Amino acid sequence: MKTKYAVVFICIVALVIIEKESNILSRVSDKLTQRQTPQTPLDTSNTTENGPFFVFKVLLSKLSGTEGKFPNLSEEQTEEEALGSYSSGQKHILLLATTRTGSSFVGEFFNQHGGNMFYLFEPLWHVERMLATEANNGSVLARIYRDVLQGLFLCDFSPLEKFIFPPPEDHITPALFRRESSLSLCEEPVCTPVIKDIFERYHCKMRRCGPLNLTLASESCLSKQHHAIKTVRVRQLDSLEPLVKDPRLDVRVIQLVRDPRAILASRMVAFSSKYQTWKAWAQDGQVPDDDEEVKRLKGNCDNIRISAEVGLRQPRWLRSRYMLVRYEDIARFPMQKAEEMYRFTGIPFSPQAREWILKNTQITQGASGIYSTQKNSSEQAEKWRFSIPFTLAQAVQRVCGPTMKLFGYRFVDDEKSLTNKSVSLLQEKLFHSSELQM
Repeated sequence: MKTKYAVVFICIVALVIIEKESNILSRVSDKLTQRQTPQTPLDTSNTTENGPFFVFKVLLSKLSGTEGKFPNLSEEQTEEEALGSYSSGQKHILLLATTRTGSSFVGEFFNQHGGNMFYLFEPLWHVERMLATEANNGSVLARIYRDVLQGLFLCDFSPLEKFIFPPPEDHITPALFRRESSLSLCEEPVCTPVIKDIFERYHCKMRRCGPLNLTLASESCLSKQHHAIKTVRVRQLDSLEPLVKDPRLDVRVIQLVRDPRAILASRMVAFSSKYQTWKAWAQDGQVPDDDEEVKRLKGNCDNIRISAEVGLRQPRWLRSRYMLVRYEDIARFPMQKAEEMYRFTGIPFSPQAREWILKNTQITQGASGIYSTQKNSSEQAEKWRFSIPFTLAQAVQRVCGPTMKLFGYRFVDDEKSLTNKSVSLLQEKLFHSSELQM
């Protein structure tokens, strides 16, 4: 009897959650319906399987002790068979990171692969920008992120198109975020000749392009064997499970991490106006741990750590599909780490990528700007130690301690240790599934 009452109680709670989430999804749907484009109608075919009632169905299956079936597969086909049944040899690389971890630099390792790679830089920026008011509901936003990524990996730009503002006209837009950071969107025929009186905002690297034709971008994507996306907006790795399990894709997830103290130091420079509170604390010498800014930092660290714990645990759906890389290791050994990442993805390490890495990791002068991908990489990894006050480094160590320990970042006890380059703050560490059991 107690078990039955427990089941009824859980079901009631689930229905309340479903009702709340449905209201949020309804508001989002209203926004998107107004933005619907003729290229591909707003797809509601998977509402049952991916919506809140699917969550309820999964809950009931868990209560009854049954496992959910792998989507769109026959009863006889196992997940392993599905994941191993790719005939095209296509690879889909998702580079996950947070801001100021060196992800733009590492993303170039794949962007520079050559003519066989279709690379996109931060396409989820548009989603976050439009749905900022819904951002407090992480599960809804995570689902939308996942669906947009799925469409892009399948070369379908219509899910993203609904979030671009101003809305594209006939699938043409001048407003795609950082279009110039994707070589695939800056080459012919996607890069159409610029009209004489078009403003320079349509510039791509090395050439000038007109507004982006998303239909041509989709065709270019379909012509490439491999696809890579870099994003800093996915908060939790486990939200991507349906994407990774999609039998049409061969997704490999690379999670890039960096010392949280270095991230804070970099953000204080790159986003100066948003970090005035931290600068004031640096002057005062005290950082209140109960402040919202500190809680936000802790939340970011916790999200990174929890995602890494999921990946390192290698659940069935992520087996052989997850790799953790520290920015500091890439900065010290860029060619070696690039080779390891390419080996993990199953894509040949191209001569073009090798050449770019060689050119852009030994810069001694001439490269400038906080967003530059040209780095003297070994120096860059240590630069933050001389810009962050010891008070702030201590605060990060207090709230991000578990994350730092997992990734092998050493703590400092005084300012002298922080600024002494002969004191390494990096433990030599290999990351694999047994890491969590050590």
